Formats: sequence, C-alpha cells, structure tokens
Amino acid sequence: MTAHPADSGPPHTPPMRTIGELRAALTLGYGFPGDADDFEAELAREINHADPADLSGVVRLVEEFRGRIIARQDPGFDAAVAAAVAEIRAARGTAR
Repeated sequence: MTAHPADSGPPHTPPMRTIGELRAALTLGYGFPGDADDFEAELAREINHADPADLSGVVRLVEEFRGRIIARQDPGFDAAVAAAVAEIRAARGTAR
C-alpha cells in the first residue's frame, strides 16, 4: 500500500474538532489518496443542497471522513484489507 503519515512512527490521529482541522488533516495526507478533494467536492454539494435548518448531511460527511482518517491511521488496517481481499479471491477461485 502507499505510504502515509502513520508510516513514520506510532499511529497518530490529528486533531479533527473543527471542519478546518479536518481539512488540514486531509490536506496533510491523513486519510486515503484523493480524500481531500473528495471531501471538498462533497462538502460543497451538501452545503449547496442543504436546508439551512437541517445540516445533517454535512454532519454525516464530517463523520465519514473522520472515520476514514481514523481507519487509515490504524496500523492493522492494511493487513485487514489484504486478508479480506485474499478471502474474496479464494472464494471466487473455489466458486468457479
């Protein structure tokens, strides 16, 4: 998998208390490749289509990208994905 900030030492989750901090974390490479651009595009879409009295879509989006950063910083994440891919490949190989 690609290198990310957690590769340089113990896992570290950046502060994400505000949208600004979340943006900074994504811009610095926490999360997955392309997440910073995806977040900005989806945030703009949510804001442009949101009822001013209901910003639940924005809240959902912030929670999703916080979760993506946390998952990406988990040292066992890459191993779990690799194991899942191996299981899927094995299942497909036996099903054919």
